[in-house]
Parts: sequence; structure tokens; C-alpha cells
Amino acid sequence: MASRSTETHDRRNFLRIGLATGIVAMAGLPATAQDNEMPAPLRRALEQEQLGAVLGNPTGDITLTEFFDYNCPHCRSMVGDLHRVIADDPNLRVVLREWPVFGAGSLYCARASLASLRQDRFWQFHTALLGIKGDADDKSAIRIAAQVGLDIPRLRADMEDIAIARQVEHSWLLAEQMGLVGTPSLIVGNLGGFGRQSRNEMRDMIAEARRGRS
Repeated sequence: MASRSTETHDRRNFLRIGLATGIVAMAGLPATAQDNEMPAPLRRALEQEQLGAVLGNPTGDITLTEFFDYNCPHCRSMVGDLHRVIADDPNLRVVLREWPVFGAGSLYCARASLASLRQDRFWQFHTALLGIKGDADDKSAIRIAAQVGLDIPRLRADMEDIAIARQVEHSWLLAEQMGLVGTPSLIVGNLGGFGRQSRNEMRDMIAEARRGRS
């Protein structure tokens, strides 16, 4: 799936969301948050529907959505910075959307991740799996699940729930509709970032999105 490769992520370009057409186009600088106001149905679908993990303040004043894959190297390198951004911003709500673009192993891990929410072990599982060396697949997912204390038979059963398949499908369709080009993709307000975003870049996006709402 070359079009989803992270090889081009070093550009760290911001995305300007062409919300009128559902297409995301590359831009050299952040778009102003007043441009191309996201339609309410798309905002609701992105931030409220078929949710997996919601971190930070569940009633925060602004939502940051990350589309990620457990085999994405930049997703792995960003997890610590994202956690710090959440810890430092008491009014930030974060939605994590599994977008398993790197194949069958990623899909297995996405399903396991969503199933781990039902045992209140998501964060432990999520960070440990993003911290592994090598491929994230069925073997590594089950190994990490056991390490963080998940009930493996229950996890396997929950992974087969059609509701989890629908969550993954919903995130995939959203990414396609918005024209996202790979992982990680971050959306906050009417702004987006593709590729690895530093702690300061994430904070700048959030601040700009807040200014656009004032």
C-alpha cells in the first residue's frame, strides 16, 4: 500500500482541509481555522461517532483526532509527545482512530486495541504495543496483551464483535472521505497535520484551532 507509506512524512507539512469537497490538500503553512468550516455532520462523525479511545478531558473545549497505525514508525515516536500534550492541557479532548493501513497485522492490532477498552487496559496496551521493535501483528499483540494483564480469551472473543469491525470501518471511511494520505494524520478544528508532529507543533495547531473558534 505505497500510497499510505510514511516514507514521505519527513516533510511534516500541514494539511489544509478542503472541507467543501472532502479533500485534503498539502499546504506549506497551517490554514487559518476560519477557512473551510467543517460541516457539522462531518465534525460529528469525526469526533463523536463510532468512537474507540477518548483521552484527556471528555468534555474539553476542543478535540484533537489522530488517525494512527501500530506499524507506523512516526505514530510510535509521537506517543510520548502526545501524552505530554494531553497532560499539559486540561481542556483538550483526544480521539484516537485506528486506521490499519499497513496490512493484516495492523488490522489485528487495531481490533485488539479496541477490544482492550472493554477491560480498561487500553492505555497500557496502546503504549506498550507502540513501543515494540519489529512488526505489530497477531503474535506481538497477544504477547503485549498478556504482559499488561488482559484476559486473552475474553480479548479474542471481543475482537470478533461486529461493533469493533464497524468502528474500524467508520474510521477508514472517514479517512477516505477526508482524503487523508497516511498515518499519522491529526485533525483539530479545521486544521490538520500529516506525518510526525512535535510536541510544539501539536500545541501550535491546538492554539490556532482555538483562536479560530473565538
